Amino acid sequence: MFTRKIGIDLGTCNSLVFIPKKGVVLREPSVVAVSLEENRILAVGEAAKSMIGRTPDTIRVYRPMKDGVIADFRVTQAMLRYFIQKTTGRFQFLKPELMISVPAGITSTERRAVIEAAMNAGAKEAFVAKEPILAAIGAGIPINACSGNLIVDIGGGTSEVAVISLGGIVTASSVRVAGDKMNKAVSDYIKQKYNLAVGDQTAEDIKIKIGTALPEKEEKIMEVRGRDLISGLPRNIKISSSEVCGAISETLKEIIQVIKHVLRETPPELSADIMDKGMVLSGGGALLGNIDELIAKETGVPCFIAEDPLSCVAKGTGVVLESLDIYKKSIMSKR
Repeated sequence: MFTRKIGIDLGTCNSLVFIPKKGVVLREPSVVAVSLEENRILAVGEAAKSMIGRTPDTIRVYRPMKDGVIADFRVTQAMLRYFIQKTTGRFQFLKPELMISVPAGITSTERRAVIEAAMNAGAKEAFVAKEPILAAIGAGIPINACSGNLIVDIGGGTSEVAVISLGGIVTASSVRVAGDKMNKAVSDYIKQKYNLAVGDQTAEDIKIKIGTALPEKEEKIMEVRGRDLISGLPRNIKISSSEVCGAISETLKEIIQVIKHVLRETPPELSADIMDKGMVLSGGGALLGNIDELIAKETGVPCFIAEDPLSCVAKGTGVVLESLDIYKKSIMSKR
């Protein structure tokens, strides 16, 4: 199997691997389990995620990406190697070319770390491209056109907002507030109101199943299990969608502030284009109920959710890989 080109959306929560002509071939949580005694990687992805909050002292579960950048170099390298091996097979004679997504607000040191980790994991060449541009390409926005397009990519660790015209970013802002911050807001709310400790997994489940950005007429109710902080015993509670809506409202406000900031910095001609076309939402955060309505209401700009928002960045890496020469100048910074 000759896979020469691989695109990786290296996310804080999930990583997606895209192969041109095949599409997204791998979608795994960005989680790695390490045995501390033997200093050995035990599991990566889904298998490691199922261990969160359930491990003995000898096993540590890491999320090597924090806020969209590498927090643990060695573990990220192991994760990248796992992705490459899983998509190309162990006996790969031809080293692949990798295209990896990075946040728009990344520093040159953080960018070098991503490229170095990819090269050490077995890549022949590694390129990095900024997430908003990849998300726009993956969402089907014609980025090379002479008109302004606003893309909002809400991931696990970062929210990226960018105005793109003529193949480049005109104005952009990146804030390290996104899905993870919403999960934390949900677990903090339950802790304060119900004296109940719930794990990250449970908080994420609540957000996915009943989370909403605007109060709904028909409330959804979910039963949650956790540990009572007073008695220390397991206990069940019921939580409603309007409570979740209240818990995550501050986090959403921060994201909306960034969108407003970018709109303020946008040249007038491009602002007119954006008012005509509206903005496009991508990333896992776009799946939160009614988030498009809330953003449209707060900014006054029409808001649309991209088709399959989770895969936009990964699809973008694939499009760029298929025509590397065209995109080389506009969006990539090679080693």
